[in-house]
Amino acid sequence: MLAYVVKRLLWMPVLLCLVSLITFALGLYGPGDPVQALMKQHADPAVVARIRQQRGLDRPFLVQYVDYIGKAIRGDLGESYKYRGQPVRELIFKKIGVSAQLGLAALFISVVLGVPSGLLAGLKQGTWLDTLTVSGALLFMSMPVFITAPLLMLLFVLQLHLLPSYGWGGLFDARIVMPALVLGLPGVASLTRLMRVSVLEVIGQDYVRTAHAKGLSRNVVINRHILRNALIPITTVVGLSLGTLVEGAFVTEGIFGIPGVGRLAVDSIYARDYPIIMALTLIVAVAFVSANLLVDILYTFLDPRIRYA
Repeated sequence: MLAYVVKRLLWMPVLLCLVSLITFALGLYGPGDPVQALMKQHADPAVVARIRQQRGLDRPFLVQYVDYIGKAIRGDLGESYKYRGQPVRELIFKKIGVSAQLGLAALFISVVLGVPSGLLAGLKQGTWLDTLTVSGALLFMSMPVFITAPLLMLLFVLQLHLLPSYGWGGLFDARIVMPALVLGLPGVASLTRLMRVSVLEVIGQDYVRTAHAKGLSRNVVINRHILRNALIPITTVVGLSLGTLVEGAFVTEGIFGIPGVGRLAVDSIYARDYPIIMALTLIVAVAFVSANLLVDILYTFLDPRIRYA
């Protein structure tokens, strides 16, 4: 296992270099000029050329790329084009922390509600509980954010007067409840359906029938043989969802006034603010690679038969 982890960690810089190279090339050769977007359509061409020279955008591609990577390794992610004088690192990391807290709360709701619901539906296949659970999952999955958010506001703010409707106070503040529900309910539906399918597949395996034949209690069979093996595909989904925690949720953050990274990412794309786009791309890539490695390690605890060379 240790050799496998080390091998994966050694491959991480190679993967990040490929991701950064592709993103950097798209930013340089793709449509749109960041300086032109910053100066608007009536910009003086001489001023645009001078700013491009000041920012080093007139240099050859390889020179720009190597210079960026060298600074990024030292923790310098550059300076924002749109927010003049603002280091990218300071702009991003505070907002990413907010988005990560919101995403973590939403993921917690998805797992806590989705896994037991899927387990119940699988164990009660064909009963009214199965039908009700699957129908509820489909309902939550089909409802977009701009429908779910107003409904929750109508219920918890206008009718019950239980929750504030706007702002951000952190992971343990009441203002996180509604946006976490908005993001978490579709995840509940997805995990419920996936868990149900996984349980139905595991129930038909020989080792489950053997466990029943040995006279093991129903709870032991469910916890030790059904649940543990059914969680393997769930671990994949949940583990990879950890990589999305740093992406932010533009619509939800906008509706509830959450200062996350979603708005910053969208604004940066429209403004062609490539230092921020590059930094976000690298951070998301690191998050997904790390989450994928974590999932592979967790597999060995859920299923002892899984071994890595």
